[in-house]
Parts: sequence; structure tokens; C-alpha cells
Amino acid sequence: MVKVSIHAIAVETFVPMLRSLSGVLDKGAEHARANKSDPHALVNARLAPDMYTLAQQVQLACDQAKDATARLSGQDAPQFENTEKTLEELKARIAKTIDYVNSVRATAFEGAEDRENTIPIPENNIAFEMNGLQFLRDWALPHFYFHVVTAYDILRHNGVDIGKRDYMSGVGRYIRQLSNPA
Repeated sequence: MVKVSIHAIAVETFVPMLRSLSGVLDKGAEHARANKSDPHALVNARLAPDMYTLAQQVQLACDQAKDATARLSGQDAPQFENTEKTLEELKARIAKTIDYVNSVRATAFEGAEDRENTIPIPENNIAFEMNGLQFLRDWALPHFYFHVVTAYDILRHNGVDIGKRDYMSGVGRYIRQLSNPA
């Protein structure tokens, strides 16, 4: 039986998807240059009036990755200011997040599946209480993917030529040439 580690699930999910997110931002910048449009319009674009902007979606995806990594490894997460106003600044935030997530040693995640996690929702006077596995599976990963895919959708909605290969660019490492059948 193969034992799957919380470290592997977290880090090996966050890092490739953050790299894909950075790649779609590159395509957004290329789109703005090619169309002689304002890249700030993309940074401030949103899918609906009550949804967050592209910048906020990227910030929140990064926050989910770094905060989950910190919670699961028993550390305090680094704090990033939400000041990004350009695609380049958003890419820098992604790079900083990847550096942090990659910096946490696998041994720091030992026992993470049982580590208690409480997420208070003060305005409703409630809290979510989960162990580490439940937190990663039911909270961190769904929130992370939601913000990554919404950032992708904002770019796509604004005419950026991206597709599933861009979103899932990390799976390319699994492509193998099939051997010829005998």
C-alpha cells in the first residue's frame, strides 16, 4: 500500500497550479500588448459585479496556498500586503508564494493529518473545526482551485487565448511516448 503524505498533496498541488496561474497571466500580458489594450483593465476585471477582481483572485489563491502550508506544518504564514496593481506584481506574488511553499520541509508536515484546525467566522459567531486532512481536502484545496479557476475564467472571458492546456500545464510531466505494440 502506498502512503500519501499531506506534504505531497499540498505542495505538489499548490506549486504546479501556481505556475500555471503565472503562465496564464503571461498570456494575459501578451494579449494586452497584441491588442494595444490596457493591462490594468485585466487586473481589475471581474466576472460579475459582486465577484472579486483578477488581482483579488490571484491574491486569494496565493493566500490559500501559503496559509494552508503554514497551518498544516504548524507555522505562522508569511503576511503579504494586497497591493498588486499590475500583472507583473501579481506574478511576483505567485513567485513569492511558490518560494514559501517549497521552503517548508516535508518533515514539518508530520502529523498534519491529525493537527486540529479552527477557522473562526466571527461575524456569524461560528467556527469550522477540522483535522488537517479534512482541512486540506474540504477547505484549502477547494478554495484554492476556486480562485485559480476564477482568475483563469476572468482572463478567458476578456479574450485571452488560453485553454485547458494552459490551466493544467503541470500535467505535461506525465506525458509518455507509447511503445509500439508488437
